[in-house]
Amino acid sequence: MEIKSIGVIGAGQMGNGIAHVMALAGYEVRLSDVSQEALDAAVELITRNLDRQVSREKISGEARDTALAKISTTLDKVEIAHTDLVIEAATEQESVKTKIFEGLVPHLLPHTILTSNTSSISITRLASRTDRPEKFLGFHFMNPVPVMQLVELIRGIATDEPTYQACLKVVENLGKTAASAEDFPAFIVNRILVPMINEAVYTLYEGVGNVRSIDMAMKLGANHPMGPLELADFIGLDTCLAIMNVLHDGLADTKYRPCPLLTKYVEAGWLGRKTKRGFYDYRGDEPVPTR
Repeated sequence: MEIKSIGVIGAGQMGNGIAHVMALAGYEVRLSDVSQEALDAAVELITRNLDRQVSREKISGEARDTALAKISTTLDKVEIAHTDLVIEAATEQESVKTKIFEGLVPHLLPHTILTSNTSSISITRLASRTDRPEKFLGFHFMNPVPVMQLVELIRGIATDEPTYQACLKVVENLGKTAASAEDFPAFIVNRILVPMINEAVYTLYEGVGNVRSIDMAMKLGANHPMGPLELADFIGLDTCLAIMNVLHDGLADTKYRPCPLLTKYVEAGWLGRKTKRGFYDYRGDEPVPTR
């Protein structure tokens, strides 16, 4: 099946990035969220990001204008359901994602493929709450979507080969690279990355180093482009905690126990860049460590 229209659910950090790259690749994109304000903010951000690409001569002005013309916004789930491919990019909570898919099912076209951008939740379990588990796939983009080259494709136990191949072709059309992952908690990237971040938080919690020294050590000592605590703030501490809980619950191994300090930051509402405070305070001109 040739995919021409794509519905994106969730206009936040990941959803607007997915809409951006899909439109730039020539797909008709319908972007939805729970409020018109969120949708307007997403389109404004997509426009700014496309303008930045034009200024850096990554794309032409004509390509920017064509991409923006391919993005429409809607609050109506029926419009999202009437596409060839749906990509759910809502918050990393299984109950929220399940409710979204259950609401779409009565309105879907017979051929519509359902996917989730989840970074850790079972694809098989999400698929089981729909009427088409064979047409359900994990479609996990990395953040920021326009920059990062990898997309994880995760088959559920029932996912059929035509569904996988159709989504693989979309990834290739985006000029990105697909990594095929099995449906186990957190898949490949976050199975490795987020426990490393959690270990960095333990290193802070136990007083082995402070925020600045831990990040500097990993940047200069392991050649990481960003320190683990800086990266945690970029991802969102609530997302990091959610992934650690999925790993801990799904694999029943104590090595995946979330650090109590990570939990404390999330309880405080210090979730990183998006709330202006996390392991760094972003309210001034320069980020300042909070510990």
